[in-house]
Amino acid sequence: WLREKGEATAAKKADREARCGLIDSYVHSGRIGVLVEVNCETDFVARTEEFKVFARDIAMHIAAANPEYLNPEAVPSDIVEREKAIYRKEVDGKPAEIIEKIVDGKLAKFYEQVCLVNQPFVKDPDLTVGKLTTNLVAKLGENIVIRHYKRMELGAL
Repeated sequence: WLREKGEATAAKKADREARCGLIDSYVHSGRIGVLVEVNCETDFVARTEEFKVFARDIAMHIAAANPEYLNPEAVPSDIVEREKAIYRKEVDGKPAEIIEKIVDGKLAKFYEQVCLVNQPFVKDPDLTVGKLTTNLVAKLGENIVIRHYKRMELGAL
């Protein structure tokens, strides 16, 4: 019941503008560095320890999981179409309605691998990063958005 209530609260707040927040960083062993911008509605929330820990955890997650995109909407359509074509070839010969269901399932798995908000959170694999964000929105009572991130790795091209 609490999780459902939290999701409903987060959905109500999703339209509210989040222009405050902070930019946090995380460096792992001097080889991987991450900058992340996490926004909220007020400076009051941005200064809370919970919000700062959340931003740090997201930066650490990005360093560990190396997501290519923020969310499914950020994946270029040509890449989505390429992935769909590959999945359709894998299940060629099955009925059309079954093919589409299989392709949708494989595409969801693809998003789980390459999109930050769909990835299982490294500290708690039972939660996705998106769900972790929703839980914090419900707890703090403000819209929270992971806006941008940049991951750099020493020696990577």
